[in-house]
Amino acid sequence: MSLFDSVDRHYARYRPRLPDQVVQLLARELVGAAAPRLLDLGAGTGQVALSMLPALPRTAHLDLVDQDGGMLRTALDELRPHLGERTATVHALPAEEFAPTQPGYQADLVTCCRAFHWMDRPVVLAMADRVAAPHAAVAIMGDGSLWTHKAEWTVALRTLIQSHLGEDRRAGTTGTYREPGRRYEDDLAGSAFSDIAEHRIPFNRAWTPRSVLGYLRSTSFARPDLFTDHAAFEEPAEDLLLRHAQDGVLHEDGVFTVLLARRPGVAR
Repeated sequence: MSLFDSVDRHYARYRPRLPDQVVQLLARELVGAAAPRLLDLGAGTGQVALSMLPALPRTAHLDLVDQDGGMLRTALDELRPHLGERTATVHALPAEEFAPTQPGYQADLVTCCRAFHWMDRPVVLAMADRVAAPHAAVAIMGDGSLWTHKAEWTVALRTLIQSHLGEDRRAGTTGTYREPGRRYEDDLAGSAFSDIAEHRIPFNRAWTPRSVLGYLRSTSFARPDLFTDHAAFEEPAEDLLLRHAQDGVLHEDGVFTVLLARRPGVAR
């Protein structure tokens, strides 16, 4: 069973997409490519692909890689109405095992958003070195989660989750979450993509109590099957969120971090 099995509809609806500034940053990496190919690892239900589509030329192709076939089917359902002449292919397998069958395959940009910590990172970066074009960049991206955010309402929500599931952050069927043993920068520095630029992009995100509950259903730390009685958690969670909301809105002020890495000697 996949870690996120059966939650794809919540994932598609409630997981945030990329901020506009991040889209613009990534789109600049594809300027000059006649038929740019974007390879997205840990694609989920297509948040990166859907965010990038308006900035991609009609000649673009997207490859979405995720081990959860259900999420990829949902991603295609979300993408099809917006693709136009662009094309997309899904690959239901772990990122570590991606091996294109198309002769001469080269990705112009490799992305991984909010998923790198689940992967065997050196193996994934070695794979990226095999399939990425000489000029290509690898973008490792993330913005934390509502578990790590430190607003008054997120701290109260995390405390409520912990009262049901224990102090440690749960990680679905795998037990408890463990922080990566080393920084992503160190993973990249030890790979072919050792020329690293960090971009930190502030954002403000508005949630409603219902959208927070939907988001929680998609997470590894508060998905419904972790709870003995999920309703006994969700009802007080909704009350808590309603109390903290201002005019029905809960604000998340955060920073979206993009590590943009290239092979040494490649012009920016």
